[in-house]
Amino acid sequence: MFSKVNMKKCTSEILCATAISLLVGVACGVLGTLFVKSISFVTDLRERNRWILYLLPVFGLVLTFVYNKLNVKGVGTNNIIKGVRTEEKTSPLLSIAIFIGTVFSHFGGASVGREGAALQLGGSIGELSSRIFKTPEGARRILVMSGMSGFFSALFGTPFAAFLFVLEVVRIGKNCLVAIVPVFLSSMTAFLIANNLGVEPEHFPVNEIPQFSFDILWKFILLSVAGAFVSWLFVFVLHSSEKVFHKVIKNEYVRVVFGGIIIIILTKILGTTDYNGGGINIVHHVFTHGEVNYEAFLLKIVFTAISIGVGYKGGEIVPTIFIGGTLGGAGALLLGLNPAFGGSIGITALFSGVTNCPFATVVLACEMFGVEGAGYYLIASAIGFALSGKISLYKGNKMPFLKSA
Repeated sequence: MFSKVNMKKCTSEILCATAISLLVGVACGVLGTLFVKSISFVTDLRERNRWILYLLPVFGLVLTFVYNKLNVKGVGTNNIIKGVRTEEKTSPLLSIAIFIGTVFSHFGGASVGREGAALQLGGSIGELSSRIFKTPEGARRILVMSGMSGFFSALFGTPFAAFLFVLEVVRIGKNCLVAIVPVFLSSMTAFLIANNLGVEPEHFPVNEIPQFSFDILWKFILLSVAGAFVSWLFVFVLHSSEKVFHKVIKNEYVRVVFGGIIIIILTKILGTTDYNGGGINIVHHVFTHGEVNYEAFLLKIVFTAISIGVGYKGGEIVPTIFIGGTLGGAGALLLGLNPAFGGSIGITALFSGVTNCPFATVVLACEMFGVEGAGYYLIASAIGFALSGKISLYKGNKMPFLKSA
């Protein structure tokens, strides 16, 4: 990023980005709070009025229209990541589109998350701040990263993981070093503001961490390997469904309506809304009550693949947490382990596998589950990363080498 400029110019860009990153963090904290409360409001409204599910195809039409009108059709998280690595810029209007699209997707009951919105909203805020202050190219890239980190931190309440996640996911080598301070400042600022405005950090209590033994070891490794395999399966199904839907149904309006109808039919057949929306409440139930349906992780993959594939907006990280939590919880019940512990291992292995961000995953696990199981999370993350192949949720984040080698 800064290899072709002199040290004086490099220092100037870093100081400029650091100062503005604080403002970016403030903006991410405030807007992140508004976003979280909007998602919670429409989710609660949908749960109290189950008939809203039937409006999912209509909401799909609305969000598709908004994306076309704002001229950001086809723009997503991959464009934000690419924009950090290159001089490619994204329209600030993306922030409006992803905000509306994610809220309407959750309102109707599409199986989507919110981190996609976090990275895109945060990246757009960083991009906009760069234009307002007319920063040089190097500072612009740092501000985009700062926005991504800040919004992710505000939504999930995991400032250290958000900071590391952005540095890992953009993968711009040694040039990440110059972004460390501003990205961290933005993440921590956004977290503190969102937390003080009433956004509770995501926390899943693991009250029983098993003592190490060979009997625990093989069960723990089995859960981690299962998480790695399912991470590959999830990404494969997700990307394949998107290709198939786009190939078979060319018109985006018809495609999103068709997908919405399929989600409605599946929901009515199953007789439960557990797989609509993000489903964080289901994960909390696994951790607090130790109860889980064995098929839950597979059904969530199907619901998410359809929702994302046809064009509903949000993200894949919350579904990843759902899939990992239910997979690990179910596996723990079969192996005679604490479901909460199993859920934490499943989430850790799956998150590392689908994002290719093993270090951020360990920190995320410690922030969400507590540091008592850090040793287990470190190994689960390594296994999930090593055995999940080259693919990633984000096409711009595929590994250029075979990790298991």
